[in-house]
Amino acid sequence: MARRFLYVIAALIILVLGVMLALRIWAGALSSVAFVPSAEFTQQAAFTEMTYSDPDMWFARPGLGNGDVTRYLPEGIGAGKAGAEEAGPEEARVEEPSLGAAVFFVHPTSYFEKQHWNAPLDDPGSRDLAGKFLRGMASPFNHSADLWAPRYRQATFGTFISDSPSAQRALDTAYDDVLQAFEHFLNTIDDARPIVLAGHSQGALHMRRLIAERVSDDALRSRIAAAYLIGWPISLERDVPHLGLPACTGPDQPGCVIGWQSFAEPADTKDVVKGHGLRPWLDGSRRDGRPYLCSNPLAGMANGAQQPASANAGSLVRNEDHPEGRLIAGQIPARCSDEGFLLIGDPPELGSQVLPGNNYHVYDIPMFWANLRQDVSQRVVAWQASR
Repeated sequence: MARRFLYVIAALIILVLGVMLALRIWAGALSSVAFVPSAEFTQQAAFTEMTYSDPDMWFARPGLGNGDVTRYLPEGIGAGKAGAEEAGPEEARVEEPSLGAAVFFVHPTSYFEKQHWNAPLDDPGSRDLAGKFLRGMASPFNHSADLWAPRYRQATFGTFISDSPSAQRALDTAYDDVLQAFEHFLNTIDDARPIVLAGHSQGALHMRRLIAERVSDDALRSRIAAAYLIGWPISLERDVPHLGLPACTGPDQPGCVIGWQSFAEPADTKDVVKGHGLRPWLDGSRRDGRPYLCSNPLAGMANGAQQPASANAGSLVRNEDHPEGRLIAGQIPARCSDEGFLLIGDPPELGSQVLPGNNYHVYDIPMFWANLRQDVSQRVVAWQASR
């Protein structure tokens, strides 16, 4: 098991080296040569209605048992905020109340090849890396026995540094898969059960579109306990009015949207802002989308003021001493900038996967693992109380 996490670190280093190169030469020809497919986009066959009936099309869903990659729990999960740093394996397995909601989580980009605009489903590298990402990013939601995370033909990384028609078609293909998986999810879960939606990076991009297009009817919207769109910009002016769900403004508010993008200080966000302009906002424009939605995970609200490190109930940290990962409380503060970025103060020592400009994108969820887990529970309870 420890060796498996060393593989995770190695894979993330490769990932980050590629992303760092792309960000440093964001609009240059070398970036296109390195990452953007040179071939014409080829439309792949649409999935059938029965595709997502196959358990192998899911990284997580009820009934997968040991094959469910999201069932990971770090050391310290049962100890609470005050004792997280000293908790041992036995304490980590303390029973928690089950989350009374079904969760649909979409994983981030794990395909970086340029042979295809969309990842082939049989590509072992992207599948393995997606599973490792989900282990750390979807596990804050695994106190739900009804946690679903689909496999899908994700757009390759080069899509996000290209504004070509092929790039948009690749994103459309990936989204169509996510939408079909979501329809199967809806048709399978109890139709009275509240729903939590979540995604990171590319997953959050697809979730933003899904909420705007599919969660528009009142019956479905009324079931959304919370939507977590993390690691992708959500414009307060150009996206939120088209989502049909408001930005969360309090920690006990159900039926709202949470999102953040993490930077240590000094934060250099210019490359990220430039990259955001390659994709249209929900209002159809490509104008400056700032300010972005910034939900302080230590405060549970949009545009939250400075929260001290003591408010952090546990960051998921992996290192040589704890390759399996453990929760360390009280290390990372957070506040929202005027532009809508989540600032975490001096750069914490979390590993080598920090992107240029002190961008902690890879750590968006692990840095606030325990607080996110608590936030999900609070919003589901608030949703239940509102019925």
